Amino acid sequence: MMSLSDNDLLRYDRQIVLKGFDIDKQQCLADANVMIVGMGGLGCAVATYLAASGVGALTLVDPDIISLSNLPRQILYSDTDCGQAKVDIAKQQLSLRNPDCTITTHSHALEESAFWRDRCAEHDLIIDCTDQLSSRQHLNRCCFATSVPLISGAAIRMEGYVMCFSWQHEEPCYECLSYLFGEEKGSCVENGVMSPLTGVIGSLQAMEAIRYLSDYGARTRGKYLLYDAMNFSVTTLTLKRNPYCKLCARPRTRPGTVSIS
Repeated sequence: MMSLSDNDLLRYDRQIVLKGFDIDKQQCLADANVMIVGMGGLGCAVATYLAASGVGALTLVDPDIISLSNLPRQILYSDTDCGQAKVDIAKQQLSLRNPDCTITTHSHALEESAFWRDRCAEHDLIIDCTDQLSSRQHLNRCCFATSVPLISGAAIRMEGYVMCFSWQHEEPCYECLSYLFGEEKGSCVENGVMSPLTGVIGSLQAMEAIRYLSDYGARTRGKYLLYDAMNFSVTTLTLKRNPYCKLCARPRTRPGTVSIS
């Protein structure tokens, strides 16, 4: 990657002057390649802040088209975009916000395949902004198999969560989380979601991504953050690895890989 230009130093001045954050850390963001899976309410917020903060390359994944009911939450889209592919409009809007950010798109669905494991392996970080349990589980398996860190988030009704998985010794995976709390009951289509909630959770995911990519701040090993908008509260729990987890309790076949049946 190219070194930061004088224009970059001016653009990101408010970040660079932060205590403990410097030009080298801003360069880490510029060198980073991040994949965002799901360009709904969470993904729009994540992508907007990462592009604006100077992340050098983003890959956007979503097979859906924009509909009228998306607009209250999905801040990259407008009425005239309805019927068009989310990833296409998102790329256009993000390029306007930061033309130096390289953006790649995939408009087909995430599925269990070598293709998606290979795509994960090409990135420094994966951000899960999906709204389907099966998609989250697929991503979890792909990231675990390739040892690529994963930031998971979800928002429904008036609450949401954020959790990071970095595959360190004895750290949990998403399967450990879903086993502990059980499978989700429906999506925001059935349960509803308050529009700003997706912005709150997406912003937290973006912040965690920036902290991870630039090694800024404390590591959140096994930390599960729950935001309750109805009661204006934040609860942080420490999730332990499930010793009987069907994924992360299994031995890896070689460093950075795991057998997936």
